[in-house]
Amino acid sequence: MATTTTTSQVLEFGLGDEQYCVSIDHVTEIVDVGSVTAVPNAPPYVEGVMDLRGRTTAIVDPKTIFDIEARVDPKRIVVFDPQVVADGTAAGWLVDEVEQVLTVPPENVDAPPAGDEGIQGIVRRDEDFLIWIDPAAVHAP
Repeated sequence: MATTTTTSQVLEFGLGDEQYCVSIDHVTEIVDVGSVTAVPNAPPYVEGVMDLRGRTTAIVDPKTIFDIEARVDPKRIVVFDPQVVADGTAAGWLVDEVEQVLTVPPENVDAPPAGDEGIQGIVRRDEDFLIWIDPAAVHAP
């Protein structure tokens, strides 16, 4: 069962040994990992904050959220539109590598596993899969 009825564009990125994607509509920019300032008493998945274009941006490690083994140091940050995050704050995810923007037809998207609200769907392609993450659900209160 497809979770979308229209062709979508997604940004593919790597976390650990797997490939993931998010809707390109949620992404405002992609930046290199820079100096991150730790925030005392922050949740374990928050690495800290960075100043990105004059805006304090929370830097989140999705590997901690999704319990993914860290195999390499993240190289890039995918910055989301503040409207994606529940409280309207700016957030960026540490990712191992940004791969490409893909066009995904609805027939290549399967429903997510039951009970996993953070996953929008499973994208089938050739011999492998992409896990399509919904950052709005991940950052919901």
